[in-house]
Amino acid sequence: MNDGFETTQQEYLKGFFAGIEARRSAAGLTLAPEGTAAAGAADPADPMRAAQDRVLASGGRLTPEEDAKRARHPLDRLDEMAVRAAGGVPPRGADVFLAKYHGLFYVAPAQASFMCRLRLPGGIVSAAQFRGMAAIADDLAAGHADITTRANLQLREIPPGNAVEVLNRLAELGLTARGAGADNVRNVTGSPTAGIDPAELIDTRADARAIHWHIMNTKALYGLPRKFNIAFDGGGRVPVLEETNDIAFTAVRVAGEVAYRLALGGITGHRDLARATDVVVRLGETTALCDAILRVFIAEGDRTDRKRARLKYVLDRLGLPAFLGRVEAELGSALTRVDAAAIAPRAALDRMGHIGVHPQRQPGLSYLGVALPAARMGSDQMRGLADVSERFGSGVIRLTVWQNLLVSDVADPDGARAALDALGLATEASHVRAGLVSCTGSAGCKFALAATKAHGVALAAHLDARMTAPAPVNIHLTGCPNSCAQHFIADIGLLGARVERGDETVDGYDLHVGGGTGTHAAIGRLLWPGMAADEMAPMIEALLRAWSDERAGDESFKDWSARHDDAALAARLQAGRPAARLGA
Repeated sequence: MNDGFETTQQEYLKGFFAGIEARRSAAGLTLAPEGTAAAGAADPADPMRAAQDRVLASGGRLTPEEDAKRARHPLDRLDEMAVRAAGGVPPRGADVFLAKYHGLFYVAPAQASFMCRLRLPGGIVSAAQFRGMAAIADDLAAGHADITTRANLQLREIPPGNAVEVLNRLAELGLTARGAGADNVRNVTGSPTAGIDPAELIDTRADARAIHWHIMNTKALYGLPRKFNIAFDGGGRVPVLEETNDIAFTAVRVAGEVAYRLALGGITGHRDLARATDVVVRLGETTALCDAILRVFIAEGDRTDRKRARLKYVLDRLGLPAFLGRVEAELGSALTRVDAAAIAPRAALDRMGHIGVHPQRQPGLSYLGVALPAARMGSDQMRGLADVSERFGSGVIRLTVWQNLLVSDVADPDGARAALDALGLATEASHVRAGLVSCTGSAGCKFALAATKAHGVALAAHLDARMTAPAPVNIHLTGCPNSCAQHFIADIGLLGARVERGDETVDGYDLHVGGGTGTHAAIGRLLWPGMAADEMAPMIEALLRAWSDERAGDESFKDWSARHDDAALAARLQAGRPAARLGA
């Protein structure tokens, strides 16, 4: 207990935790030794503990994370976090994992600080909240914010002593980070153009908000075996990548009516897209269905092996029909099923719909898609964006899964563009830069094997200076197999790796091709393992030039790469490899 604490702080901590333990002992809730399960009967209202009890009764062994959750619920540990913050002391051991339940990620050794990830349902935030987050970033963090691939925001470089105060300041803005990490339902995503897209079938905002608030107010849903993703796609022009989620709702037209079609089990890091079902769900009924699915997952998810604790593996074990039967039993009613042939095809997606000026369904109004270098905004830019959204729009900012943002309800797009230009923010981007996605990388994540953000920016600059891609192309850089940047669904997906070069290793990537999203959803295939980062730009340039020169009509990169075998594509990459490395 003495690491990092002064003598008076040590005494305070001893007394504080002794008091906690005394109260828990009196209530029969004594903490279990580290690595063991707590004793005592399960609370019948706690489905997580009931699931853990079944594992133990069958002779199984819980993972250390399950033991930590069992000892004391992570949401009840804010008092412990406050004591550590008062001493400026970082978490250690299981406390690093448990702090994620409050949206706080201690990212040492990459940075000796916390990252705080928010929850912004549907990615929609008000100008006042945006301005308030800029102030928090200045006062308590690094003075900037990053947009994530779940249409969310992260604040970085938060000293341990500031961590709890960040949470308090967010609450004062009407925002929360609770459940934004660890074994929880992550930020609920929805179509970024919800309510303003002329092509949409369903305005997803109400459904996304409903399940968000249901989760916020249902403690039992914080007992999952692993993380869980939910997305709503309204059928409009800008995709939300719902097929990568555990629960995917896609707006469809069935016999002249609109509803959501349900798909389950997407987890692209494990090379699986959500499995389509014959279930359709009416508007307003999605929350009850999500609750039932989550409760079946809580009961059936693996609590002995973290690698197999996702919904995909429950579906693999039970089978989709049996799983849906369990969901119906939980709901207490039958799901609505239709013949897939009765579902009208989804409307075409606009791969540049998140960048530039686009007309809204409201006459005379437009939304502006703003491209962000490396998905990052300085606090001054955040305040400026808040001002622009109020001056030219309705004071609403919409984040997207493409790590950019939209300013909506703009009557004077030229004036808004000029104001954004003055902030150093562009509403135009090349076909490469518009589809560039990267995770935090080794600069801010202990798991990453490469500096993805820096490499992504350099790659886009190299390509834009030398060529013009003939059509949109998505390039995703992810630092580790957790695949936060979803490299498997990109046209060109880059997974961080360490590459041997002589007696040392350097940053590099395993290069995949052929992924896709929406109506062209697909998992990419590995083409070139162990590509050094300093060779990547010219080699990818050679590949894109070959596509540009050889494409048939308006053939996409995905379709072009699909009709070439690995050897042919690898030869095109090799043609661009720097001469000094050809023999390496």
